[in-house]
Amino acid sequence: MKNLFLLLSFFCLLSSSVNSQELVKSPEPFGPLPTQKQIDWQEMEFYAFVHFSLNTFTNKEWGYGDESPQLFNPTNLDVRQWARVVKAAGMKGIILVAKHHDGFCLWPSAYTERSVKNSPWKNGKGDLVKELAAACKEYDLKLGLYLSPWDRNHPEYGKPEYITYFRNQLKELLTNYGDVFEMWFDGANGGDGYYGGANETRKINTLEYYNWDETYKMIYELAPKTLVWGVGPAEARWIGNEEGRAGKTNWSLLRQKDELAGKVHYTEFMSGHENGEKWVPGEADVSIRPGWFYHSVEDDKVRPLDEMVDIYYESIGRNATLLLNLPVDRRGLVHENDEARLKELVATIKEDFKTELLAGSKISADNVRGKSKEFTAKNVTDGNKNTYWATDDNVKTASIVFEFDKPTAIDRVLLQEYIKLGQRVKAFNIEAKVNGKWKTIATETTIGYKRILRIDRVIASALKVNITDSKASIVISNIQAFNAPTFVRMPEIQRDRNGNVTMKSEEGNSIYYTVDGSNPTTKSTLYKDIFKYNKAVQIKAVAFNKEEKIYSAVKTAKYGISKEKWKMVAVSSGDLNSSIKIIDGNPNTDWGFGNETNKLPQEVSIDMGTILKIAGFTYVPQQVGNNLNLISKYEFYTSLDNVKWTLQSDGEFSNIKNNPIEQVKTFAETKARYLRFVAKSAEGKGQTVSISEINVVEK
Repeated sequence: MKNLFLLLSFFCLLSSSVNSQELVKSPEPFGPLPTQKQIDWQEMEFYAFVHFSLNTFTNKEWGYGDESPQLFNPTNLDVRQWARVVKAAGMKGIILVAKHHDGFCLWPSAYTERSVKNSPWKNGKGDLVKELAAACKEYDLKLGLYLSPWDRNHPEYGKPEYITYFRNQLKELLTNYGDVFEMWFDGANGGDGYYGGANETRKINTLEYYNWDETYKMIYELAPKTLVWGVGPAEARWIGNEEGRAGKTNWSLLRQKDELAGKVHYTEFMSGHENGEKWVPGEADVSIRPGWFYHSVEDDKVRPLDEMVDIYYESIGRNATLLLNLPVDRRGLVHENDEARLKELVATIKEDFKTELLAGSKISADNVRGKSKEFTAKNVTDGNKNTYWATDDNVKTASIVFEFDKPTAIDRVLLQEYIKLGQRVKAFNIEAKVNGKWKTIATETTIGYKRILRIDRVIASALKVNITDSKASIVISNIQAFNAPTFVRMPEIQRDRNGNVTMKSEEGNSIYYTVDGSNPTTKSTLYKDIFKYNKAVQIKAVAFNKEEKIYSAVKTAKYGISKEKWKMVAVSSGDLNSSIKIIDGNPNTDWGFGNETNKLPQEVSIDMGTILKIAGFTYVPQQVGNNLNLISKYEFYTSLDNVKWTLQSDGEFSNIKNNPIEQVKTFAETKARYLRFVAKSAEGKGQTVSISEINVVEK
């Protein structure tokens, strides 16, 4: 009888223990939460943008709205090639610019004649959106679409009638081509345009004119699976720049009510708002080239591998998605230079994350929710995105430790929160146990969906992640560590106006270079000190890590004849002597001119000292500071004698506000000795503009 009583007691205790395990509740959701649509979107991580339209054939970034549809005539359009390139790069979808600001539609819209139906392509019978939708389906990619709210062609833009037109086109795109994973609305709205021949400036209130609440309601009724990005009460936000980089602190939250009331500056989008009332994660957009549309002059200006790798880590690695633009060329193909760079990027990232190091370690945490196996620390390495390590409700600081069987090299750490319950972590640090002592190797803020840290390589016997501040109990779904191969950065190359060339690399590396266009190796010329090269030249250089025998990617720098003979002839305001900064060869110096007294337009004249054959010019805007005093409209003249001047180019530096990089304008080859650059107007309402450099495109 006594034995029976003991046995029953044992089963009661066991039952009680099991019940106590079952009674440990999951953490309560905290703060704004993502929808399943937003989670699915964030898990895509990396997808492509495609800019391809009339601008491709007019060599513009923004069409004015008066360009003929007859100009759209790709010679070898192959959307399946786009899809193959995108798929091979590991991207999950393509967002096509179906209509840019000039109003030209890549589908045969029933509501306008300004579309592919009036182009020579396929004798007006083509539908590019339809073809791409089919290619995406074939390659298991998701289709997204960009429809510019601004239309520089439409005669009714700025009037109520245009909103009906805009929504009718939205209906076409969202009902005729299958599922659309993202609808992209550009923030550029209102300004000068053709507008059916009016040729005027039309100003609108972006937040009120489109009646976004009704527009979004229509979208969700037609396409509930579509996530809407951009202007209005969006489900995802612009990251605040066109460089593809999120802030080191990046909340998926936004004070959207304030944003819609015009109280949030776009620079805040890089980091989001810790106290935001809505889940609006960031999307980092960037082009693989300087421009968004294809320009042949940029064929050798594809972003270098170093920059592409940085972009990956500072977008996807900082709790954002990465939208990478591929400017399809006039043939209708992704250019081979762009494809080659993508392959290099993919190979680098694949090697960086080749072997995960924490799964086989001994894992422990100083707090586990209710001491339950359901929320054990081991969940962070089980490969299941739906399990997580969680702490008790009142525990907002905690540590998790990974102990290795033997000292292990580490230079990457990846962390993910279980965002279905909200974004919580405000601060964390990472320690490595080196030679028996703990050493802090990283101190950071937010995690969110995904955070990837690049750290200096350490040989550690253990790794510790310390959550030092959290809004609520901690919920971490994934922690991984890797030892990525050493990445040697390209050297820097600079040449001043006198032709003096300097090169720099990371400490300990050697630099080898060529000046004949060939790719350098250790058998090429070793850079030792500044040298002079004042002829037109293409310098190629590599950095070489002697210890690990690893090369960097090739750095290419193209220069025309040096500017040592150049001099400033005249400036319409300001000091002539100071204006030499415009031709000093240093993009980090600039010269400003014009003010409220000496209003725009303002001009500068340059003597190149000799007659050259030129086919264009470049304007480098101010690169240093917050207020860059950007020029928006210009005129460019040439002369042989400083008396008779010929206008070679005029127009606008489209999108320069969001993309303040070197602006390249080409024209028919001409002989010139003197240059005159006129700043017609400034970005914004200012009267002061600045120039870092004026260069010419030589033939």
